Amino acid sequence: MIIQYYEHKLLWQDRADEEGEPVTAATEITQELAKATLSEEMLQNMRNLIGTDLRTDHCVNNEYATRHAITRFCEGIGDDNPLWTDRDYADESVHGGLIAPPSFIFACLASIQVGWPGLGGFHAETKLDFFKPIREGDRILAKVTFDGFDGPKDSTFGGRSIKDYLRQEYFNQDDELVARFICSRMRFERGEMQKRRESRKIELPHPWTSEQLEQIENDILSEEIRGSVPRYWEDVNVGDEIGTLTKGPIGLTDEVAFVASGAAPIPRICAHKVALKRYRKHPKWAFRDPSTHALEPVYSVHYNDYAARLQGAQAAYDVGIQRTCWQIHSLTNWMGDAGRLKVANSQYRAHVYLSDVLKLGGRITAKEVDADGDHVVRIETWAMNQRDQNCMPGEAVVALPTKG
Repeated sequence: MIIQYYEHKLLWQDRADEEGEPVTAATEITQELAKATLSEEMLQNMRNLIGTDLRTDHCVNNEYATRHAITRFCEGIGDDNPLWTDRDYADESVHGGLIAPPSFIFACLASIQVGWPGLGGFHAETKLDFFKPIREGDRILAKVTFDGFDGPKDSTFGGRSIKDYLRQEYFNQDDELVARFICSRMRFERGEMQKRRESRKIELPHPWTSEQLEQIENDILSEEIRGSVPRYWEDVNVGDEIGTLTKGPIGLTDEVAFVASGAAPIPRICAHKVALKRYRKHPKWAFRDPSTHALEPVYSVHYNDYAARLQGAQAAYDVGIQRTCWQIHSLTNWMGDAGRLKVANSQYRAHVYLSDVLKLGGRITAKEVDADGDHVVRIETWAMNQRDQNCMPGEAVVALPTKG
């Protein structure tokens, strides 16, 4: 599971500018993450929010798909496909210019957090539909709506939990819908999650040998990008696999690079006085690290072992949408420049800890002409770690060019 949560106030679009609000004392910030009980009052407050459009200003990272923004994002996910990063190559491609990978929407606005004060959260599932490519220079704006929640119900990992839903729609400067992202998260009581942490204990960091590391790096460098050679619909068959993309061992810099790429966090990470003012207004956004005595955001569960253990995890771990970006990376490598990703869905089933290695792949399960008249293949996708766990089962739909 991917734990990726800040405890925000409820944010409406007509809320006053938070920089104008008074700064209060920070007495509520401790060395612990906030703990709350899933109460009927909390549930009713969230029911009242269903259908609300949420403010996005505090989470926007890139409004424009500039060459530098696209390149920085690709570097942050480890994708060097020249279609995204080499203008000369892209000018000669079927697109006639630079485009961004489909996952670039996350570098515009990764997501919004709302409500459930004091509860923890797992990013549980991502559903993506892509409608138009993002071209260099496009302006991308997002509309985010709280669509409700299921539950509460009992869970094996953290007591009572609920699953909530955010609908994020991305539009270009011509008001054309570029993509739709349904973000589902599990909300749970942190105290219960912490109690059950030891039952999930594994050996970390993973004890790789030098020979294994050499093989992993060889696998990484053997990545195949289909590129300008079309992969025709007629030439693929049900049962074919799409090849393997290797990521890891996941390290601290991989997480830092993902933040620097603009794809995270939610809200943006900031420093010094800017951060302190925000933490004093929203004490549940932060905790005090006992080693450095610095205030840290809850997001640091992705690079701070102490914070991760407070969430009930064993150590720091990856971000949910980061893993989906890797899934999309594997799909765009396979489909080539002339292919088009239409759907990418993923479920997060286990943590991917720093020191873990993932091998992402997929298998064609169907070929058809869809309702849009596109020649598509349906693909079962996976992300296997070194413990033979499928950390992210999923599915995708890719439109391919035809010989006819």
